Amino acid sequence: MTGASSGIGLELACECARHGYDLVIAAEDELVHDAAARLRVHGTAVHEVRTDLDTYDGVEVLMRELRARGRPVSTALLNAGIGRAGAFLETDLGDLARVIDVNVSSTVHLARRLLADMAEGGEGRLLITSSVAAEMPGPYNAVYNASKAFLQSFAQALHHELQGSGVTVTALLPGATDTRFFLRAGLLDTRLGRSKKDDPALVARQAYRALMAGRSRTVAGSVRTRVKELSTRGLPVRARTALHAHWARPHGSGSHL
Repeated sequence: MTGASSGIGLELACECARHGYDLVIAAEDELVHDAAARLRVHGTAVHEVRTDLDTYDGVEVLMRELRARGRPVSTALLNAGIGRAGAFLETDLGDLARVIDVNVSSTVHLARRLLADMAEGGEGRLLITSSVAAEMPGPYNAVYNASKAFLQSFAQALHHELQGSGVTVTALLPGATDTRFFLRAGLLDTRLGRSKKDDPALVARQAYRALMAGRSRTVAGSVRTRVKELSTRGLPVRARTALHAHWARPHGSGSHL
């Protein structure tokens, strides 16, 4: 489980712990230790790994820890993700590259390692956290939205490739959820940052059910989120792009809708 120190990742880990899974959880910050203590209350074994997944070596640290357990990974949840809001030309290139490294590169790296072992063993489940943002171009969050579009496409392609292998891959698409993401991504000064948000525990429960059912894709969250996703998906691309700009444009910037 990656990105497990808070938010949706922590709630996904709690959901797995409640269902009796022993856990290996990973995150970049020291909150991973607090998360591990919280998860042990469920009576399950928890091993925490503090590593930064924005580097190849950081991902390999996690893989070495997983293999040191001496047990095959039956279920993996790749939830680590970051954002960096703002106009593309006003955002530091290093920050944008890190979004790609964490959201895309680390997910591909881990999926390749984990799925190879699962396919060899003939069983396994993998969850990849995308977002409803995957379904619209993202002015003022262009790289983040593109990374989530990649993850949705990637997960659904893998699901198809692995049919008949005993291994399933599920794309999770949450909407706006009450986590630290909006603060860390610099989105608080936007309509999206100030909008009503879903409970991460609700998202995690729905995600877990979809994962266990072997579904290729699930939109998780409140009825409001699911209805909004369905209606937005039916709009022309140009309209979806303008809608995202309306929600993600920082307060006080020009050319309002």
